[in-house]
Amino acid sequence: MNHLFQTAENRWRLAPHAHLVVYDREPRGLLTIYDCGAAQKPPSAQLLGSLESVDARAEIRQNPTGRVVSLREQAALERVGDDRYRIVPA
Repeated sequence: MNHLFQTAENRWRLAPHAHLVVYDREPRGLLTIYDCGAAQKPPSAQLLGSLESVDARAEIRQNPTGRVVSLREQAALERVGDDRYRIVPA
């Protein structure tokens, strides 16, 4: 399931208030992307892989299984390798 808008090869636009729930597991984790944390909607995307870095303004909260990333600006998700992603300003 991936309903993100692709802006370039290996790059997708994220909503300005997107929330990413990152489950860190070996060998691959899981990224679940919601357009808004307050909306009662299913996720926009679920991707197998790891989140390498967050370069956009965001609040990051650690939890026992990984972390939650709440964006504070327009950003994009980029694939930087096999099952590896990062968040960059749009």
